[in-house]
Amino acid sequence: MATDSLLVPQCKTVTKTVDPASFTNNSNIYSQLPDHTNDSTAPTSTPSTKAADIQVINEASTLLKQGHLVAFPTETVYGLGANALDPSAVSKIYAAKGRPSDNPLIVHISSLKMLSQIMPENTELPNVYKAAIAKYWPGPLTILLPRGPNIPDSVVAGQPSVGVRFPSHPVARALIDACGFPIAAPSANTSGRPSPTLAEHVASDLDGRIQLVVDGGACTSGVESTVLDGLSSPPAILRPGGATYEGLCNLPGLEGLRVHGRDFRDVKLEATPTTPGMKYRHYTPECQVVLFESSSGSSSKVEALIQHEITEFVESGQSRIGILRTRDTPIVVSDSVSGLATIEDYYLGSSPEQVAHELFRGLRELEARKVQVILVEGISDADEGLAVMNRVRKAASRVITC
Repeated sequence: MATDSLLVPQCKTVTKTVDPASFTNNSNIYSQLPDHTNDSTAPTSTPSTKAADIQVINEASTLLKQGHLVAFPTETVYGLGANALDPSAVSKIYAAKGRPSDNPLIVHISSLKMLSQIMPENTELPNVYKAAIAKYWPGPLTILLPRGPNIPDSVVAGQPSVGVRFPSHPVARALIDACGFPIAAPSANTSGRPSPTLAEHVASDLDGRIQLVVDGGACTSGVESTVLDGLSSPPAILRPGGATYEGLCNLPGLEGLRVHGRDFRDVKLEATPTTPGMKYRHYTPECQVVLFESSSGSSSKVEALIQHEITEFVESGQSRIGILRTRDTPIVVSDSVSGLATIEDYYLGSSPEQVAHELFRGLRELEARKVQVILVEGISDADEGLAVMNRVRKAASRVITC
């Protein structure tokens, strides 16, 4: 489907910095979970809260109340927010990003009570999710819920369900709480680009398209949230993310948990997705990306393949080459091309968690260094690696296995 046809208004984009430490979170939010009637979940200001930080949050919430867009930090990636209950405001997200209108959005809340604005009247939170949200909310977990009448078609691309997330980032929660309504927010980037984990990434993509970027520093997770569908049977992870399969699969209600793309495929779901990240190519920098995967776990075989590809690229005239590596030491370039190639090296880290944190930043950094191709050293699908490899496979124009 074509992207939204609305013209993107030109405006001055301003970035304003806040200190996440200015806001504190009440972590004791689950005592009333069964009926979610008396939770105290929103960040609260403290005597040490900076007046300037409060002013930025107030300015951002005012813009959102007026139907404008605001980019803000979450623990996963930066989000591009609009009032989730306002179809006109939501349409601006699609226009600003150049996002296909059949690609649903995720709705963000700052308290369990906000679910009453999202689900049909007198609808209870499905039992299948209770153990999962007790473990991962606030945090990098999105759940599919029945969609109530307050949620516009544009948020869910006409689907009967809506993805909902309770972020842990104190700035995100302070902003949502200041608004008093849920915020629809995809990643704050041009559609198809690597997701933004720094405010400067947002400004690079959306300068002149939105009025305000709230800069809360680097995102701690670095990949988007896990999307969990407990409305289907058996339950399924539709998009892997910060909440891992290993952390979810043994929870009550999630017995038999499957992962879309790994354990099953659903052609109808992929054609009319209920969640972002399923239909379109994502996370792609302006240069070619080649992924190297080892089914045997042999790092020496991967290194040999990377060395071979470097030689091939140099011989074809592509001498500026970026490498995203997970090994401790840089890839050694063969003598035959060492004087002809410019290698831009970026270390992602050795653990899945570190790699997830650095992945999008690394793709954007090497792109900024004007490389012609990025070679990515893959990792195991275990833990956060499942989300990492999901993103890199979508970004890659070619995958080489050994």
